[in-house]
Amino acid sequence: MKKKIVKKKKNSLPIRPPVVVILGHVDHGKTSILDYIRKTQVTAKESGGITQHIGAYQAKHQDKTITFVDTPGHEAFSAMRSRGAKVADIAILVVAAEEGLKPQTKEAITHIKKCGIPMIVALNKIDKKEAQPDKVKGELSKYEVVVESLGGEVPSINVSAKTGQGIEELLEMINLVAEMEEFTDDPNQTAAGVIIESRHDTRRGATATLLVKSGTLKSRDIVGTGSAFGRIKTMEDFQLNPIKEASASTPAVITGFNQAPQVGEKFAVFNSLDEAQTETARKTAKRDADGTKEVFDFDSDKKTLNIILKADVRGSLEAIRESLKSIPDDEVILRILKAEVGEITESDIKMAESAKAKIFGFRIKTSGPSKQLAQHKKIRIASFDIIYELIQSVRESLSKLLEPEIIKHSVGQLKVLALFKTERDKQIIGGKVIKGDIKKGALVNIIGKEKTPGKIVQLQRDKKETDEVGKGHECGLAVRGLTSIEKGDTLEIYIEERKKREI
Repeated sequence: MKKKIVKKKKNSLPIRPPVVVILGHVDHGKTSILDYIRKTQVTAKESGGITQHIGAYQAKHQDKTITFVDTPGHEAFSAMRSRGAKVADIAILVVAAEEGLKPQTKEAITHIKKCGIPMIVALNKIDKKEAQPDKVKGELSKYEVVVESLGGEVPSINVSAKTGQGIEELLEMINLVAEMEEFTDDPNQTAAGVIIESRHDTRRGATATLLVKSGTLKSRDIVGTGSAFGRIKTMEDFQLNPIKEASASTPAVITGFNQAPQVGEKFAVFNSLDEAQTETARKTAKRDADGTKEVFDFDSDKKTLNIILKADVRGSLEAIRESLKSIPDDEVILRILKAEVGEITESDIKMAESAKAKIFGFRIKTSGPSKQLAQHKKIRIASFDIIYELIQSVRESLSKLLEPEIIKHSVGQLKVLALFKTERDKQIIGGKVIKGDIKKGALVNIIGKEKTPGKIVQLQRDKKETDEVGKGHECGLAVRGLTSIEKGDTLEIYIEERKKREI
């Protein structure tokens, strides 16, 4: 069983650093603010300048440590943002002062309120001449976020990640809020916390970023989650420097799990590997029994796209799967045969071949032998560095399975004046064009009769072959596929346009 956690009264416990989550719309400058604080260049390393992973970092201000959780702003990462808010003590809502509230800004407000944590508004890009901080404050009030300057209780700081304006003031406000909230912890209790990120490292094996929420995590501790367990082999801080222990509010990168754990899971410390394994197995069985294991629709009446997903980290994998769930499946089905972290392997290629599946990779490599096998088996591997480009590619692949939209264009009408010959699947008739034009190759319907359409396979005027006959002229024509035409019928002549459809 898990080690017993004993807590003391809050006022007798030492202060721990606040955990601060930075939330906001894509490209509003969340990571840039963090970069300025940390004096690093994380943004430059991210594909497209967009944060694709959740990360935890630490910084000091006036000798006080602050832990920051950075989350992606793109709509595909809603679950990751929600998880970030749930592990935090304080939320920084970043809004670009020249753009105002956007969809993910509103979503972030919902997450923060749901978690019930203090909020600080950072009006970023204040250095731009288009900045309208007062207008943004007014927009925020419509969502019950009333800043102090408008008589509310939410602190608001004008900042610029580019010039550094307001950054010191923002850090001071974080420390002030933390001081008022009195975040404490007993360092002597057994460690517990949450999985922030995980991935499979080809050299080090399963690697996870943990955020210690309480107690002290030590190297060689045995840890377990609902999906993985193991003894810690290596433990590093957020800068990948070796550490022997991590106290509350500290992010730690560890190896030693038997597999990459699910992001967002809580972790606990156990007395033995057997206990950790038993608890993991119990939680896995319960999760499967509750129906949270993915179930796929095998509706044989619908066309299906089989795919294999491989990503660099669990957080990305989760975000991709959540986005794919939003794709309509009224006519075609998306079936995910496998979704794993790690590079594309030969077994993935073999599965794709047997299941006629496409492989989609996100920020991962394909080994030389796997590439050669894929080329030999003619298996398509689509690799992406930006998540919404991957989602769009899946949509395009699904769209190709849709039946095209048939658009009917009427081009003319013909009055049947004579029936010359009727064969097994063809009629030869004479008539007069009373509207528009009739063309060789066009389709034919008998107006007022529900019959299968025919096709004009031969057209004559004045006993000479022609491709088109205009209004007012008489002509002879052979119609294939229609044998029920009678003298006096009016025929509609039309063409069909097949238009590609998109999901």
